[in-house]
Amino acid sequence: MSEPTRYSTPPIELPLDLEREPEPADGCAGCAELEAVRARARVVGDWTTVSDCNVYLRRHPEGH
Repeated sequence: MSEPTRYSTPPIELPLDLEREPEPADGCAGCAELEAVRARARVVGDWTTVSDCNVYLRRHPEGH
């Protein structure tokens, strides 16, 4: 059996996500609506919705 750590360990460093936000497809009403929702959510600080819209925009081109 291993011994428990009795001293503090250094913090875990998570990678910084520098990925750009997805861009809407030209001429697609669905993409335009997602972009509008994302912009409104950003104004009010609703970062969960901003993230959700980014996920939907990334997945949406599969349906084009």
